[in-house]
Amino acid sequence: MKKLTLFFLLITISLIYPQTKYLIYFKDKGITPGKALYKTEAVYQSALKLLSARSIERREKVMGKNIITYQDLPIKPDYVTAIENLGVKVENELNWFNAISAYLTDAQVKEISALSFVKNIDPVRILSFKNTNSLERIIPQRVSGTNSNPLYGPSFQEFNMSDIPEVHAKGITGKGVIIGILDDGFIWHQHESLVNQDVQAEYNYVFHVTSTAPQPGDDPSSGYHGTFVFSLIGGYKPGNIIGVAHDATFILAKTEDDRSESHIEEDNYAAALEWMEGMGVDVTTSSLGYNIFDDTTYSYTYKDMDGKTTICAKAIALAFQRGVVTVTAAGNEGNNSWHYIITPGDGINALTIGAVDALNQVTAFSSRGPTYDGRIKPELVALGANNYGADVASGYSSYGTGSGTSFATPITAGVAALLLSAYPKLTNVQVRQILMETADNYSQPNDDRGYGLVSAEKAINFPNLYYDSTQNQYTLNKIFFSNTGIQPSTAILHYSIETSNFVDVNLKYDDTLKYSFLFPQIPSGDKVRFYFTYKDSIGNQIQEPASGDYSFNSGDEVISSVGDTVIPPPITTPPQNVLGISYPNPFNPSSQKMKIQFYSPTIQNARLIITDGLGQIVKTLFNGMTQTGLTTVTWDGKSANGITCSSGIYFYILTLGGQNYSNKLLLLK
Repeated sequence: MKKLTLFFLLITISLIYPQTKYLIYFKDKGITPGKALYKTEAVYQSALKLLSARSIERREKVMGKNIITYQDLPIKPDYVTAIENLGVKVENELNWFNAISAYLTDAQVKEISALSFVKNIDPVRILSFKNTNSLERIIPQRVSGTNSNPLYGPSFQEFNMSDIPEVHAKGITGKGVIIGILDDGFIWHQHESLVNQDVQAEYNYVFHVTSTAPQPGDDPSSGYHGTFVFSLIGGYKPGNIIGVAHDATFILAKTEDDRSESHIEEDNYAAALEWMEGMGVDVTTSSLGYNIFDDTTYSYTYKDMDGKTTICAKAIALAFQRGVVTVTAAGNEGNNSWHYIITPGDGINALTIGAVDALNQVTAFSSRGPTYDGRIKPELVALGANNYGADVASGYSSYGTGSGTSFATPITAGVAALLLSAYPKLTNVQVRQILMETADNYSQPNDDRGYGLVSAEKAINFPNLYYDSTQNQYTLNKIFFSNTGIQPSTAILHYSIETSNFVDVNLKYDDTLKYSFLFPQIPSGDKVRFYFTYKDSIGNQIQEPASGDYSFNSGDEVISSVGDTVIPPPITTPPQNVLGISYPNPFNPSSQKMKIQFYSPTIQNARLIITDGLGQIVKTLFNGMTQTGLTTVTWDGKSANGITCSSGIYFYILTLGGQNYSNKLLLLK
């Protein structure tokens, strides 16, 4: 009787004091936003401890040694404790947003809003994970004896369209890369194609447990979609499926709650992405998408699809700034009144993926661009019609088919992983550019298919650069794909710097797969043009590219085809004022100029100065109104009176939005 009374009491309380999930934003992190961060400070070291060695290594590729920003600093523990002392259970801590999420009553919202350290409180938005129609329903399939390929089985078509088997044949299978998957859960321990996969970590953000498998009280279909997605990128069962990057390591996050018509709360997505980034993930893939919320008061509109409004899109931008290749689905809204890209597909620098059919035609359901601010979306497409993958609903050795951009997305993420597996030193900026440059529509991108069908073979065949800042030299890397083979001794690089005559040099061969060449030091800003020639196994002379050549500018690691001005550089505007990278650092003013970048979300007054180690102003590089977004200035190593500075440590200090930002640089002569 007592238990029954307690039960009705709890029901009554829940009806009287209904709770909604909110994000509680704090005003600061114990230090003022924009304050210069020093590595010796305790708060800096606390942020550093949240990162794995792998995360630090990846960040350094794109951020240099300044890998900790204000967003990375942990939330001030006193603030969290004060909220918990009010009887509130914290669901997620989002360091990047200086916020926590929790279920609150109206009375608690009012009480917490009055706290001096609380900036504001917003309801957590509920997003649709995928269409609730039958589009992405997995249909059981029998494995017949008429497979198109005895190794890949019925999965051959989806992978062959993107030239993946050719890359696997070179021994490139994703090894050494960490891939993060955000989905509705994973029944990977049971299915035959996934049971032996290397899963580094998993976490369930719905039930807050370390297993992403179905939990007591979960929806019966939980994990069906995620397991299918996982099999496309990581499955391995010869004769049935050979996933795109099956030798990669995986981090899994259950962020979708299937019990509520397949929805996901934005804080779960942001928390999962931040966790994966700290674990050292290289590539992330997700199928989350916008739809009308249950309470349309909080619905996003097309105006919000600008990459800077939704929590998910902001989280993707922050992950990208830290070196992660972020891949996400365009959405399945093409047939609906809302036919545009869905968040976080609107994310800045996200690789947003649409779906094509077996004839390489964009499916009717695939969401279209552009974003509200006019960016081309999707960036790429892959097969997303009648894909073949693991069907745990029918058994742990069963397979089925399904259609949707959710299934085109992991294929593309897998191709990104193959590229990083072949060339571990590539940055996410290079990966993004190469995948777009080598897609089949790169010369005429549009808002239906973006830059086109992704190709693993063409991406890995495309040359790339590694810049050694200690030596101020570029290494050119190349893998050749040739149906008739190649005679290694005949592989020649022909290059020209600025207007000089072409120089012919033999490429260095590693006796297995890769060719390389170490360029001499190139003055900053100089344009390098180059092409390759070689003889195939039967003596034919081959030139690549067949006409024209490749090019890059010293100071940049992005290679382009001649005349290609289509692919824009990544947008690097974060959601707040921030001092960006300086490169090269260290630098030698006799042969190069240093570039310093800073970002502003609005037009505002800014001042950028160089000081010596004693704090004396050496030179003012910028003093005026910024543009919106990225501003790049250069320093030639000279003082205000035109004298070249002596070797040593200097600082560049930015005053922007009433705050000061600073970083260190090293001048070497």
